[in-house]
Amino acid sequence: MMTLAGQVIGMRDAIADSEGEVDADAVDPLVAAYRHDVHKLRARTHSHAVDSIGGVRVNEPVPDGADGDAALLSRPRGDPEQTVDAYASWRRMSLLTGEVVSSESGESLDELLVADDAEQLHATWVSATLPAGFNESPYYPYTSVKYHTLLTAVLLDNYRNGHEFGDLFLAVEAADTESVTPHRTVLSTGGVSLAVTGEPGDRPAARLGDVPARSFADTWARLPALPFDVAGSRRWRVLDSQLRRIRSWSVALQFIEDYIAAFAPAQCAGHGRRGRRGGGEGR
Repeated sequence: MMTLAGQVIGMRDAIADSEGEVDADAVDPLVAAYRHDVHKLRARTHSHAVDSIGGVRVNEPVPDGADGDAALLSRPRGDPEQTVDAYASWRRMSLLTGEVVSSESGESLDELLVADDAEQLHATWVSATLPAGFNESPYYPYTSVKYHTLLTAVLLDNYRNGHEFGDLFLAVEAADTESVTPHRTVLSTGGVSLAVTGEPGDRPAARLGDVPARSFADTWARLPALPFDVAGSRRWRVLDSQLRRIRSWSVALQFIEDYIAAFAPAQCAGHGRRGRRGGGEGR
């Protein structure tokens, strides 16, 4: 029996992720985006972050405000307060079970850092399990470093290609595939693939909104078609109903990954009926 750890808890968190100009000696900003929160994977605050690990530069600033915008998709500005003991831990709590996720992973931190090619780093992060075990902030234990990092990189690449935040869409990739588009795909698991892009083409899509905000539930509800068939299986109806309640983007994306792994591994029933919610926005 699936247990859901309540609705997403109220969030008040300081956006402490660093931003600013990248110096002349820094790596490609897009590469840096995939490495900018390595300190969180080592259970350290930004103030205690190191500059390099094994000769690889990490924890560098991300330009164009992409890091802060990605953070605002999952957690608000403000000064956090520790109200429960769990908020002292960097280990993510599962919204699916209400438990701290297992610390066991077959991956090493080096696997997330070693590549100098941004496309390879993107592909590594999309399929990674290690960063899914950590939260964006101990004050928001259901958030996911994995999906915050992917959102940061995707926003940065869209910005560098001339799109503003208000131009962006959540797009549903082709059914029954795990297609991955470099620096656009934010989730690809069990046949469900979602992208954030300024050029959705003919894919089912919905605008993210004018400004970064915890708007996943609203955006999801506006999709003209879903990446799975809610009419064909109760498991998909349950997932759909929960995604219409989860506002934090990194929480929602991580929940999809966890849910599919638990209840529908390697299965996808195809797109839902077009227009069942929200009309034709983003077509």
